[in-house]
This record gives sequence, structure tokens and C-alpha cells, in this order.
Amino acid sequence: MEKAEVLLCGSDTSTPGATGRRGVGDMAKQYIEKGLLVPDHVITRLMMSELENRRSEPWLLDGFPRTLVQAEALDKICELDLVITLNIPFETLKDRLSRRWIHPHSGRVYNLDFNPPHVHGIDDITGEPLVQQEDDKPEAVAARLRQYKDVAKPVIELYKSRGVLHQFSGTETNKIWPYVYTLFSNKITPIQSKEAY
Repeated sequence: MEKAEVLLCGSDTSTPGATGRRGVGDMAKQYIEKGLLVPDHVITRLMMSELENRRSEPWLLDGFPRTLVQAEALDKICELDLVITLNIPFETLKDRLSRRWIHPHSGRVYNLDFNPPHVHGIDDITGEPLVQQEDDKPEAVAARLRQYKDVAKPVIELYKSRGVLHQFSGTETNKIWPYVYTLFSNKITPIQSKEAY
């Protein structure tokens, strides 16, 4: 597996075209900055617009769909062939997410435990300051995780009933990733570089 052509993140208003999509990206950003899940009608409109423009490319969704309404909207334009959910203890998730800092201009993500910047609070490449998003602060993370658990359960059950769901439990990336990688490798056709032609 080389890579999916496009990664679309349901919690990322820097998704290509997000902020220019008639204010939908800006609306989503307002919810995210408050540590709230983006309402179905906002995130669905944003993601569907992006996916409609990428029908011929392989893509990977992260954090979408999170609700049945979102899953039903997605069903109208495509059929998912692989869904992965990671079961990680609440406290572990809360700790990891609240230790996340980003470089706003590039989207580079640092984790103070697993991928710290060389200089605390400073982007390794540009030397610019890193920021912690409002929704990554401990209180917001805890609220978001509780809300997510309630709304995600029916979506998980839906994809389980379709036979496309793969669940992994644990806290160690090096133990989980080989299985996830194998699943991706079987689903995503390798993308050849232009030099290969």
C-alpha cells in the first residue's frame, strides 16, 4: 500500500475547500473550537461536497460518519468497503488528545508524549508557535468523548451488520498498526509515482 490519495477528516475544517464552501467550513469551525460535535447538517454538507469532487480518487475518512444521519447521507453517494474502530480506554484517549498541539498553518500535529516538537511549543520546520485547539483542552476532550460514545454506537452497529466493520482494542500503536495496515493494503490499490510511467 502506498497511500490513499486524499484524507478527509470530519473534525478538520482545513479539509481541502472547507473554508470556502459558502461558509460551511467556518460554521463547522465554530463548533469545533467550542469542543462540540459539529451538527449533522453542517458536517454532512461539508463532507458530501468534498466526496462528490473526489469520486475517481481513493480516499480515507477519519471521524466521519459519526451519526446515523451522516451514515445515511454517505450511503447515497458511496458504499464503504472498510470501517475501522479503535477501542481505547477513556482515560487514555483523554490524555492523548489533551496533549496534542498543532501548527495552524501546515496542520502538522505534535503529541507531547509520542511526537514532541524538538523545542517545546515551537514547530520543528518553521520555528513558529504551536497552538492547542480549544477542543483539545482536557475539559473539552472529556465532554466530546462522552458525547461521541452515545452517538457513535448505532453507526458502529450499522457497519457491523453490513460485515465491513473491523474493531481493534488496545493502547499500543505498534501492536495495532500492523493489523490496520494489512486491512488497508488489501483495500487500497497502490498508487504508482509518475516516474514509474
